[in-house]
Amino acid sequence: MYYIVEHKYLDEVLSVIQLFYFGEKIKQVEEILDNDIVIKSILKDEITTCIIYKDKKEIISKSNNITNKDINSFSNEIARIIKLTVYEAIQQLRPLNMPWGILTGVRPTKKINEMLEEGFSENSIKNILKEKYLVSDEKINLAIDIAKIEKNILKNNNKNKISIYLGIPFCPTRCVYCSFTSFNLSQYTKKVDLYLDCLEKEILAMKDYVNSFDIESIYIGGGTPTSLNESQFYRFLKILNDNFKKPLVEYTIEAGRADTITREKLKTMKDFNATRISINPQTMNDKTLKLIGRNHLEEEFLQAFYMAREEGHNNINTDIILGLTDETSKEVLYTMDKIYKLNPESLTVHTLALKRASRLNENIDTFSPSSFYEMEKMINITKDYAKKMNMYPYYMYRQKNMIGNFENVGYCKDNLECFYNIQIMEEKQTIISFGAGATSKFYFEDKNLIKRAFNVKSVDDYISRIDEMIQRKKEIIQEDI
Repeated sequence: MYYIVEHKYLDEVLSVIQLFYFGEKIKQVEEILDNDIVIKSILKDEITTCIIYKDKKEIISKSNNITNKDINSFSNEIARIIKLTVYEAIQQLRPLNMPWGILTGVRPTKKINEMLEEGFSENSIKNILKEKYLVSDEKINLAIDIAKIEKNILKNNNKNKISIYLGIPFCPTRCVYCSFTSFNLSQYTKKVDLYLDCLEKEILAMKDYVNSFDIESIYIGGGTPTSLNESQFYRFLKILNDNFKKPLVEYTIEAGRADTITREKLKTMKDFNATRISINPQTMNDKTLKLIGRNHLEEEFLQAFYMAREEGHNNINTDIILGLTDETSKEVLYTMDKIYKLNPESLTVHTLALKRASRLNENIDTFSPSSFYEMEKMINITKDYAKKMNMYPYYMYRQKNMIGNFENVGYCKDNLECFYNIQIMEEKQTIISFGAGATSKFYFEDKNLIKRAFNVKSVDDYISRIDEMIQRKKEIIQEDI
């Protein structure tokens, strides 16, 4: 599969091609080639044209005029029409109706809430999504339903509230699909305490600023926070407890890997008032767990879940991933039946995305992705089971290079939405983040502006450059003053 572009909108053309040819290698070439399919996109005189060749012969072409003359949105409109033209041309070759059409943004509900704030009616928004972006009715309704739930929570935001994120970038092993800031614990055992020293230094430097606000939520992610040993885990949570005020709404800790969970750690989380934890099987099929690099089996996950219940954790989330190696709707049905019997308070359903920094991407030639139709079956299974568990969708986000161009959806029981998940997606609240790879987002409500302070991803760099990480935050704070 090859493509040629003759204008600067390369990313837009490529994003659409990848919808139809997920996981296939795509190259840029200078000329029409023998035997290969070549997609050539041209922008000239406010007309965008896509031509598809096979054996050097034109087999499909499609053109659209760019009519929007609004200077402020003209560039966006060009990009939209280019994507639309390429989509319509390729669709003739591969007749798939992508559920999100040409909409490739990470946060579709954020855009919907912005349009609602600007006075667009619900029907107007539906028409824009359907006619301009070719989004299906099902996905439009899903996005609007979630946007309304989020809006109901966001209405309580004010400039005196913030949230906190803390990252523990260690895992027992690295899963094949993972691109998060995560390092094999066995290689960093001797540096964990030094990492916690630097994390404490960063916390102490920001303590007064953070506590001048009302802390709405605290979220501890990773990596796998529970990969710390019991004494390190206790020390870490005590640092937070001693320096930050108690959160107003929720305190979430990812205890994602069953092989890192002990009864003592579950007690520690309870003692330090965690209100929500996440224990993530990803799948309940032992064969798949081995293939993707997890160290636990189904039975170990079940034991960890039951143990959490025994220790009084009454708000547990479970994550699963659809489209894992060699899995079909049969395996997803098995996973969901097991989760149904556990009856967690929330469920997060991820569609597998091909992430650039993952081992899966490095070995893409050995991976056979699920078909569009099989992925659709899997998503419908999870949706049906969520409904059986009296859950509704409350947040959603999308990623590049997702199988079938679908989405990730969080489901929960009544009034058990994860506030942090909504805030991180909608970007209407300041979130101060600590640790390697963490990104702080300072939200200026009066300007509807976000300024970001990035922490370096490498554990070694974070340790050696901790003063720089602190200074990055302080510079933004000083600007606000």
